[in-house]
Amino acid sequence: QVQLVESGGGFVQPGGSLRLSCAASGSNLSIYVMGWYRQAPGNQRELVATITRGGSINYADSVEGRFTISRDNAKNTAYLQMNNLKPEDTAVYYCNARLFNSNTLWGQGTQVTVSS
Repeated sequence: QVQLVESGGGFVQPGGSLRLSCAASGSNLSIYVMGWYRQAPGNQRELVATITRGGSINYADSVEGRFTISRDNAKNTAYLQMNNLKPEDTAVYYCNARLFNSNTLWGQGTQVTVSS
């Protein structure tokens, strides 16, 4: 079956940058939408950004102008470049993939902590 593996999380000071990666593995991959979601303690999981196979992008208002989502279809990998990070960005970030057959997959999550 298809699996998603996130990487790139860690500790960073306010104003710093991180780049998250989400690699999809498996046979006969057919992913329509890849996206990033995040969940902080005590909060519900929220959408960060999505990107379709054709390159259409959607951002949450809270990250637009600071984060950039991209996708390498040949490598079956999505990225999230996070610049000018703020303490309120602290959360577990999850990769999501929606296949053309409508199945949805989730990665295991990667912790991002923004703190002085």
